[in-house]
Amino acid sequence: MRPFLFLLMLLLAPTAYACGPDSDCILGDRSYRISIPEGATAPVGAVIWAHGYRGSAEGVMRNASLRKMLHAQGLALIAAQGVGGTWALPNGPRTPDSTGAAEFAYFNAVIADAKARFGIDPARLVASGFSAGGMMVWNLACAQPDVFAGFVPVSGTFWLQPPAQCASPAASIVHLHGDADSTVPLDGRAIGPTRQGKVSAALAMYSALGGFDAPNSVIAGPLRCDRSSNKAGEILEFCLFEGGHSFRTEYLAYALERLKAAGRL
Repeated sequence: MRPFLFLLMLLLAPTAYACGPDSDCILGDRSYRISIPEGATAPVGAVIWAHGYRGSAEGVMRNASLRKMLHAQGLALIAAQGVGGTWALPNGPRTPDSTGAAEFAYFNAVIADAKARFGIDPARLVASGFSAGGMMVWNLACAQPDVFAGFVPVSGTFWLQPPAQCASPAASIVHLHGDADSTVPLDGRAIGPTRQGKVSAALAMYSALGGFDAPNSVIAGPLRCDRSSNKAGEILEFCLFEGGHSFRTEYLAYALERLKAAGRL
């Protein structure tokens, strides 16, 4: 094939193949990356992952264990990208006046784009993320519970305190946290002019919002979990693991199984 014809074919190739796990999917001045199970046929569900502070979608895609686990479950991994490696969250130390609206619009744009380009099933989406990404997930659960099948925040909660009001009806949440986390402690800590909120306050707020019943304590492998449900069949689960500010793929796998058992995924 002549070189100029090959170049022309590249330029005319469908945009659906113009990005993936190793290159950015461009959305205006934002972007994301995506990894789809080999041989998967659309529509396919996905976990949209929000990275931690100073993280990146590129870095998330280097987590081979995470990609392998999700692909084995028939799910794509969508790695969201915060501006400058962070998220503009309400009451944050650098974003005290943010309402989170810009981030919510970004996640909605990612979902719409991934559906159009890759056939992602919008009814089988889970929002998850670690640390600052976990904070992003809590805010998504509060503002847009109907957009996702479930939420799995890991080692992150609201800045300062839970919002005065969240959208209803409540969604399903499985919160994962290290019992000795000193970076995002369970009881929060001061950061500059603000502070990280208490995980217990977020759980109490959401429990009241959704009318969840009294929790039942169970041991699930390395996780110690308090399980609740409500009349709508949604679940609210708080799981502790031994250790500090860390994430393991098997913990997310557990949370996904809980969402599946509840019929949410």
